[in-house]
Amino acid sequence: MAEAVEDAIAEHHSLIAEAGTGTGKTFAYLVPALRSGKRVIVSTGTKTLQDQLFHRDLPRVREVIGARLRTSLLKGRANYLCLYRTEQTAKDGRFTSREQIGHLHAIRAWAQRTGSGDRGEFAEVPEDSPLWPRVTSTTENCLGADCPMFGDCFVVKARRAAQEADLVVVNHHLLFADLAIKQEGFGEILPGAQAFILDEAHQIPELAGVFFSTSITSRQITELAQDALAECATVSGALASLRESIEAIAPAVRRARLALDKLPLKGAFALIESDSGTQTELHALDETLRNLASALATQKDRSRGMDSTHERAETLCQRLRDVLDGGAHDAVHWYELFPQGFSFHATPLDLAPPLRALREQSRASWIFTSATLSVAGDFDHFARQLGLDDPVALSLASPFDYQRQALAYLPKGLSDPNAPDYTEQVIAAARPVLDAARGRTFLLFTSHRALKRAAELLADLPFPLFIQGTAPRHQLLTEFRASGNGVLLGAASFWEGVDVVGEALSCVVIDKLPFAAPDDPVLVARLNALRENGGNPFFEWQVPAAVIALKQGAGRLIRDTTDRGVLMLCDPRLTSRAYGKLFLRSLPPMPISRELGDVQKFFAVSPLALAEEG
Repeated sequence: MAEAVEDAIAEHHSLIAEAGTGTGKTFAYLVPALRSGKRVIVSTGTKTLQDQLFHRDLPRVREVIGARLRTSLLKGRANYLCLYRTEQTAKDGRFTSREQIGHLHAIRAWAQRTGSGDRGEFAEVPEDSPLWPRVTSTTENCLGADCPMFGDCFVVKARRAAQEADLVVVNHHLLFADLAIKQEGFGEILPGAQAFILDEAHQIPELAGVFFSTSITSRQITELAQDALAECATVSGALASLRESIEAIAPAVRRARLALDKLPLKGAFALIESDSGTQTELHALDETLRNLASALATQKDRSRGMDSTHERAETLCQRLRDVLDGGAHDAVHWYELFPQGFSFHATPLDLAPPLRALREQSRASWIFTSATLSVAGDFDHFARQLGLDDPVALSLASPFDYQRQALAYLPKGLSDPNAPDYTEQVIAAARPVLDAARGRTFLLFTSHRALKRAAELLADLPFPLFIQGTAPRHQLLTEFRASGNGVLLGAASFWEGVDVVGEALSCVVIDKLPFAAPDDPVLVARLNALRENGGNPFFEWQVPAAVIALKQGAGRLIRDTTDRGVLMLCDPRLTSRAYGKLFLRSLPPMPISRELGDVQKFFAVSPLALAEEG
């Protein structure tokens, strides 16, 4: 893999490298990247992986190969403390609890001693504290070079370090924010890279869709009004001119949310366009927002903050108009509802053209790597989504001995997954497996409804039960590892990026093949477009996407050479449908059994006996 990456960087071409768990793919791209003499950007799927790569993997590789290069870690602006907004929040003095006041004191004390301002190094204030948005900046509310604290700005310092570095470690969100629409402010922050290496690249198609979309949320609109009110405190007489238009925003947002209440939680804009009452309220919101923009225009020359707030208002007016105009044929217009708010989006139907243009414009090498990019060794689905017309593709199997370390169990007798009592059947089939494994199991579900029902059915389990949603993910995982015999129930976010090495996780149960929900308006529009062009959307899109998702879930089981475990796949379509063979061929090469007795025998063999036999 290292040789293929070296070649891709030297020859300026694109490479797709699927590297199974345990191949050491991080070292395989870091060594040639550091030896290339070129400016390289490495992007990871999450901030946790980004920190791990920068603080653990990169120093080890640099030490071994003696690389004296400048390296830098860069995150999105919301990860850095904003000194100006911290002081504004202190002056504003509006807090909902004593706890928030305590958190602000802690943050201000930390501001005096931190070198980076990176929230990741400060654990005293919880990640989900409502104070963080008030002491960090967004593209909209940042004052840029006009900020009185610009010289000490942590975002500016981090970006300068990145611009001077030979290798920069970023995450996909930041990379696409910068590449796709330069929405982070300050212009391009990742200039002149000669190679881009994207780890966890299976996430790219979905993330690219987010960043090439035009979006607006109710939260952005209400925050605009709140920030306009805060700016009034620094500009004498402004409140009298702006109060009426500021105070009109919150009720207009509430009325719009109430009008949307009769619709499904997520859907295409056609549902809104067919309801005149909802249309009326959204046009009223549009008018209220435009009135605020006009009122702010009268005050914009009185302070940099007012000018910035006016610019934001104009941008949000334009975005709202763009998403409400559902006439564009190259984009999918859709909405999503939340308990207190909503979001509207216009997402490109086909992401290949903008992604292809982006790569051509960069004139750089592009390396895409992950453990899960192919469908039974075929990369067409991934390459087509990214507009990669003739990439070099490489598939490297895991070095683990799946024949000895693992067993795939396909239970007999389960009904079609659409049966009303299907979850009950899954749990009944899983109980003897949980007993044989002595707990130590992940149960992964394709829906939150099934997860919730499973939690009810397993309330009497003799093992510690950990349920997604009852505590933060990292806390559930820490407690699961420590328990030694726990059973964890998880949905989407536990299917990938979760690493439990050793005996604490010895069994993974998957309830259904992870086909994408048919209620996703963007997916529905893409499938219709494929159909209209004479394609077969089920086999060309839905099956490949589900195969890659299943590979991610199955990948939780064997994480090291000493791990052993059973992968229980409950979905009867694996054996009753022709496409089931494609899913099974895409999994690591482990023995397959339909007999519960084989599972019990597998767990009856001690790891010590296996080690002696080996």
